[in-house]
Amino acid sequence: MNIVTWNVNSLRPRLERVRTLLEEHAPDVVCLQETKVVDELFPRDELLEMGYTAEVLGQKTYNGVAILAREPLEDVVRGLDDERFDDEARVIGARIGDVRVLDLYVVNGQRVGSVKYRHKLAWMERLHDYVHERFDPDEKLIVCGDFNCTFDDRDVHDPEAWRDSVPCSEPERDALAQLMSLGLRDAYRRFHEEAGQYTWWDFRTRGFERGRGLRIDHFLMSLSALEACRSVEILHDYRAGEKPSDHAPVLATLAD
Repeated sequence: MNIVTWNVNSLRPRLERVRTLLEEHAPDVVCLQETKVVDELFPRDELLEMGYTAEVLGQKTYNGVAILAREPLEDVVRGLDDERFDDEARVIGARIGDVRVLDLYVVNGQRVGSVKYRHKLAWMERLHDYVHERFDPDEKLIVCGDFNCTFDDRDVHDPEAWRDSVPCSEPERDALAQLMSLGLRDAYRRFHEEAGQYTWWDFRTRGFERGRGLRIDHFLMSLSALEACRSVEILHDYRAGEKPSDHAPVLATLAD
């Protein structure tokens, strides 16, 4: 099973980019974030022509998540079951065969100490509780998406410049570590220990061209899912070219 996670930063202008990825890699599952499209306008027909059904949770202008799959999506869940957060389209999950996937677009947080930053930490605390309540750590669980958080300084092009800033502050990293304490592992680091591997680059500073990025898009896997995982790769080429997202997709391959 091949699974992609990708913050497309608005799906409709990036649809041809998504089409190219589907043609070139033929993933079994694609988890999208920041689709920025209401459910009624989601391009289901175009994706169905390519062999993908979709479960979506959309919102106009902001947020939005979707899971595309070649096989039926079952046991679909949306939101965090918490009225404090579920007016934002940030969480969708489904089961595909024996794999449970939870697709996330984590709150950005704006700046340390702001109202949005406190909202982010509360959101991440609720995410921890939700995963603990809803999912069995012994199943093949994959929690993926744009976490808007780095694990450590290896994920940051200039750690000192980003110190104590979103998405590198210690409270954010501690919240991510709490989620990991439920039995999840950073699948990318199973295969890549080196620093300097990024998934997001700032448009404004020409970060991609200058090699100045952050790794904030992750695959967190339960032990049984990680045992089946054969590779995790960042598809850097999709960040280049015409009308790119500011994120690169990440591709995980699991044995059947």
